[in-house]
Amino acid sequence: MIREAGALLMQYFARRVRIEYKAEADLVTEADRACEKLLIARLRAQWPSHNIVAEEGSGHQSSSEYRWYVDPLDGTTNFAHGFPVFCVSIGLECKGELVAGVIYDPTRDELFAAEQGTGAYLNGERMHVSAGESVAEALLATGFPSQKRHKNPNIYFYHALSLRSHGVRRAGSAALDLASVACGRFDGFWEFNLNPWDTAAGVLLVREAGGEVSNFSGGPFKIASREVLASNRKIHAELIELFQQIVNGNRLEELPQIQGK
Repeated sequence: MIREAGALLMQYFARRVRIEYKAEADLVTEADRACEKLLIARLRAQWPSHNIVAEEGSGHQSSSEYRWYVDPLDGTTNFAHGFPVFCVSIGLECKGELVAGVIYDPTRDELFAAEQGTGAYLNGERMHVSAGESVAEALLATGFPSQKRHKNPNIYFYHALSLRSHGVRRAGSAALDLASVACGRFDGFWEFNLNPWDTAAGVLLVREAGGEVSNFSGGPFKIASREVLASNRKIHAELIELFQQIVNGNRLEELPQIQGK
């Protein structure tokens, strides 16, 4: 199912689909809708009683204790501009617990999958988080909202963490960033204001690969959480301490001034 959706995305990607706007600067494409329609149809056919929450709004509500979170195209802005970093993400929740998750990157043919209690896998091979033990040696990832970026405080975190880590990447797909933490490519990831369909699959991948996920203060991550901090577990406490210092206005340095000629 998810590979089928990925193949459909690649068909649209090859011909550069028409861009539309859902909000002030929130892109949506024909591919989002077509892929979501396919995924909803497949899920409804196999599990007709389950709840489905989908990004483009074509889900299904029921009294079932199972709920699917579907993001047909995470990385829409990348996709619409021809930048090949995007994925399909599907997570399953039961009684408030994330129990299954799958993320497919069709540009690399990489399938990330996890089931609660059984580990996480990349193309069928067991994967694990990185072994890095300090933020100074860590490669981190983050993201920024597609709208009202000037009102988002993440620039302060981005600046502070860039100065104290080996680097910070901003690729434009939260689901893939979480998958990259799970397979050890990134040591940590954080972002503000994500939705359940952005995080459901990736959070379980990180947990099942041996990592840790919380909110910025170290409290438990919940599916409705608007802030996500994921790491290889070894640097998690250090990241939380840094975050609290930033929130309190400490450890902040002024941005360098541009010197004119």
